[in-house]
Amino acid sequence: MGSRQQFWKRSSCDQNDKTMGAEHVLLWGLPDDRPVTVVREALEAIGCAVTLLDQRDVLDTEVELAVTSEVEGVLRVNHQTIDLSRVSAVYLRPDDWRDLPALAGVSGTSEAWRHSANVHDALSSWADLTPALVISRPTAMAANGSKPYQASWIQSLGFKVPDTLITTDRASALEFWRRHERVIYKSVSAVRSVVSRLTEEHLARFDDIASCPTQFQQYVPGADYRVHVVGEAVFACRITSEVDDYRYAEGKIDMQACQLPDDIAALSRKLADSMSLPVAGIDLRCTPEGDWYCFEVNPSPGFTYFEDLTGLPIAQAIARLLSRGAPSL
Repeated sequence: MGSRQQFWKRSSCDQNDKTMGAEHVLLWGLPDDRPVTVVREALEAIGCAVTLLDQRDVLDTEVELAVTSEVEGVLRVNHQTIDLSRVSAVYLRPDDWRDLPALAGVSGTSEAWRHSANVHDALSSWADLTPALVISRPTAMAANGSKPYQASWIQSLGFKVPDTLITTDRASALEFWRRHERVIYKSVSAVRSVVSRLTEEHLARFDDIASCPTQFQQYVPGADYRVHVVGEAVFACRITSEVDDYRYAEGKIDMQACQLPDDIAALSRKLADSMSLPVAGIDLRCTPEGDWYCFEVNPSPGFTYFEDLTGLPIAQAIARLLSRGAPSL
C-alpha cells in the first residue's frame, strides 16, 4: 500500500535480523511520546531486545492473526517479519489512529482508512488475547471510558469517593451545589478535562446542562497524591498547589516523592490488580482529617511528568516488569 517506509525501530542486538523470532518486548505507539521513549531506553539499558512499532507507519503495516487454542500471528513490513507468538511483553501507548498524519484528509470510505482501522483492530484484538504480559490490555483499560462506573469500582475496593451528580437538570445541579457549597465539575468520559470549581459566573451557563450531561462532584479539601503502581511496586508523590487541577497550574507547584501509609499502598495495589492493570496512575487526596479519597485510575499514565519532577524510577520499574514477561512464557 504505497511506498514502504522504515517501520521497525530496533535495538542493535537485533539490527541484522530479517525475521525476529527471539523473545522480545514490543512497544506500540509514537516515537515522540516520552513514556515510550524512556521505557525503550530503560529496556535497552538492561540489555532487553525491544521493537518499537511506529504507529505513524500504519499504511505500511500488515497483520495476520490465527486464533485457535493458541494465539499466533505475524507483523510484516519491508520484508521484515515479527512472530507475535514470540513476543514476551507489550507496552501499549497508541494514539487515536484516526488522527495519524497518514490519514490527514483521507476519506472515511477509502482503502487507506479501512486498512488503518483493520490494523488497529487486529493489534488491539491480539493485545487482548496474547498470553504475553501486556501493559495494559485494551479490555482492562475500557473502565476508564466511564468515570461513574470507575468510581463505583474504586469505592467497592474501600477508597472513599466524592459525592457525585451527573445530570441534565438545572434544578438538580443547583440543589447539589447548595448542599455541598463547594463543587467541581469535570468530564464524564475518558476525555481529559480541566477540573474546575463552580463559581457564580457559571450560573449564566446552567441552562446548557439540558443538552450536555454534566458531572458535578463534592469538593474534597486536602493534599493531592499521585500514585504509580508498577507490578508490586508503588511510587507516590505529594503535590501542593493552590489551583483545583495541578496538571494545568500556571504557577509553581511543589511535588515531592513520599511514602504512603502501608494500608493505602496496599489498597492502591489491590485497586490496580482488580482492574488487571500491571501499571496504573492513581489520583488520591488526603483530607486534613486523614480520610483518603480516590478520584480516578489512569490505565495508561503519562508518568514522565511526575518522574521528571521527583526522580522516581518509574520507567526503570516498567522496563524490569516488561523484561520479565508473562509468568507462563
